[in-house]
Formats: sequence, C-alpha cells, structure tokens
Amino acid sequence: MEYGSIEREIHVEASPNVVFEVVSRPEHIAEWWADEAQVEAVPGAVGELVWGERANVQPIHVVKAEPPHLFSFRWGYPDGKVDDSAQSLLITFELTPSGTGTRIRLTETGFREMGWEAAKLEEYYGEHIVGWDTFIPRLGAYIARLVSNP
Repeated sequence: MEYGSIEREIHVEASPNVVFEVVSRPEHIAEWWADEAQVEAVPGAVGELVWGERANVQPIHVVKAEPPHLFSFRWGYPDGKVDDSAQSLLITFELTPSGTGTRIRLTETGFREMGWEAAKLEEYYGEHIVGWDTFIPRLGAYIARLVSNP
C-alpha cells in the first residue's frame, strides 16, 4: 500500500447547500461523526472534534470554506495543538451537484508526511480507513433522515 490518501465518495439526495451545512456545522457533525464539535466554517478558524466525553479531543484548523462546494480542514497535529508549521492530516469535502442530489467526495491526505515510522503509518492509515468506512455511510444516512424530516 502507498498510504498516501484515503478517498471515499457517495451520492446523496440533497442539495450542495444542505450537504455543506452537514459537513461543516457542529450540530450536524455531532450527528454523524464526532460526539461533539466546535468549529466555524471560516478559513483560519480553529475548533475541535470530541469523542467519548473528551477522551479524544482533536483540534482542527479550517483551511478552506467555499459554500456550497468545498470544506477542508487540518487535524491530527502531533502534539495536539494547532501549529501551521507542524505536519498534520488534511480532510477535504468536495461537493458537486449530481442529478437531483450531490456527490460528496472525501479525501484525507498527509499520512506519509507525518514522519511516522512504517508500523505507525500503517496502523493510523488502517484506523482511518475503518473510520471513514463507518462514518461516510453514517453521513449519507443522516442526510437522508434530515431531508426526509425537515
């Protein structure tokens, strides 16, 4: 494996505007991914994702927010603090109108650039694959519920 990036793609029957809100607003993120989120969809904004009653807190730094087409942020900082000079992982949600809905393309990059030894790289990459294979379907299911019960 090359461990360079993870890509997942799904189609949902919702507008890009709705999908952008779901991938970028805390109240929605907490429904399909993290237990709690604090973030503002503004480039340069710093926030956090929280799992398990603060057992795992990940700071995030918004890189791009171009409603309703693109939302990206960095996370996975080695020391747990946002630092533009530190290696980190980049998550990008690209939202493209498709028929009556939206194609969501998630890309996570930066694994090789983290400087991890081979075993750690393989472990983290594998954990993120399992994670996205869980959370992307949850994202799709949450959007379906949201648009069917406005």
